[in-house]
Amino acid sequence: MQTSLLNKYCDARLPWYTIYPTVPDFSAVVGAKTCETWLMRLPPGEAVSLYIHVPFCHSICWYCGFPTSLTRAERPVRNYLAALRDEIGLVAEQVPRALPVSDVHFGGGTPTTIAPSDFIGLMKLLHHCFAIGKSATIAIEIDPRWVTTEMVETLQAVGVSRASVGVQSFDPLVQRSVNRVQSEVQTASVVESLRQHGIGRINFDLLFGLPHQTVRSCVDSARTAVAMRPDRLAVFGYAHVPSYMKRQRQIDETALPDNAARVEQAAAIADTLVAAGYRQIGLDHFALPNDELALAQKAGRLRRNSLGYSADTCRTVIGLGPSAIGRLPDGYVQNEIATASYHQHIQAGRLATSKGYCLTAEDRLRAAIIERLMCDLQADVPEICAAHGFDPMPLLDSADRLRMLAEDGIVEIEEGFIRVKQEHRFVIRAVASAFDTYLDRAPY
Repeated sequence: MQTSLLNKYCDARLPWYTIYPTVPDFSAVVGAKTCETWLMRLPPGEAVSLYIHVPFCHSICWYCGFPTSLTRAERPVRNYLAALRDEIGLVAEQVPRALPVSDVHFGGGTPTTIAPSDFIGLMKLLHHCFAIGKSATIAIEIDPRWVTTEMVETLQAVGVSRASVGVQSFDPLVQRSVNRVQSEVQTASVVESLRQHGIGRINFDLLFGLPHQTVRSCVDSARTAVAMRPDRLAVFGYAHVPSYMKRQRQIDETALPDNAARVEQAAAIADTLVAAGYRQIGLDHFALPNDELALAQKAGRLRRNSLGYSADTCRTVIGLGPSAIGRLPDGYVQNEIATASYHQHIQAGRLATSKGYCLTAEDRLRAAIIERLMCDLQADVPEICAAHGFDPMPLLDSADRLRMLAEDGIVEIEEGFIRVKQEHRFVIRAVASAFDTYLDRAPY
């Protein structure tokens, strides 16, 4: 890809469009009372997903952009669990009784900072408050440096079926530069233990664009990962925003690759994974042909949610814990980000919703177009508009960014059908932004 086009369209500030409208458009106008009303409106027989955010880590990785805090003690985690249990009870009071749940995801942070006995108790409470079926997918994010055999046995006992293993890079120089030293042997041992305990669906996270990373080190890390044969890999570009994430100020900015190098690294990792038999999913995921993501992509039902690409078809995601984002039929809600503020709300007997967004008909239309672009690298705008009761012409005629993308050869447009050229998939966010009506005013 030409350097001029990279500089023009590879803007790190662009949203990742896991949801639309994006979080900067959320407002405090949507609060706890609104969330209560939206929860009460949920259809009683329609399955939902649960996302539980655990805001603690035993070690802070400097690249991380998620709201987490460092703890080696049990007390902060148990205090958080007490509030989380109360929040689950508050939510259960609002939703239809025995609301079915098809997916449960524990994210963070590091969910395995929860003690095994406490994790068992938490799962029992979730089963008591919701109808979590035997076929439900229960997934958890894991830091291999801090997971014990007892915890793996616990995950097996409570029905966890998928584990997302943080890797990022196997290069020792890169690891030291971001405060995450993790050996290949350590990672392989945890993966083997998970599989031996019946947790057979394994995800890996890799990063490019980290300090001191090169194409060679990225390829070597990808090959090391492939040797462990995870079912899917998420390959994210590091976003350096030290003004927002203070921990990133520990990173040597002079060692960061430029845009051209980042794209070269991403392409090299993609080539390595595809050559090893993985299917490329959207912008940054890779999956074996029989994985749910690959099957969802093939069937045209791949989705985006706040975690990235998903085969989960639920309309509703209920977010629990500090900073958790929920997606309800009426709109989006987000909990208080600071753990202390989250505790205050829950202790006062109210939901911890701090802000959100009430969706309009046009928001739903634009969200559908953006989702298809991000998932399929193409979108039939007239067809999507027809499904939402809109005329496509005003939307297409007003998309100045789209015309510019077409003039630069990034996209092909034929009678409103937009297709992103394969060699330009790395700028898909720029294509999606052509349909973001709030972008110019959003403080992204």
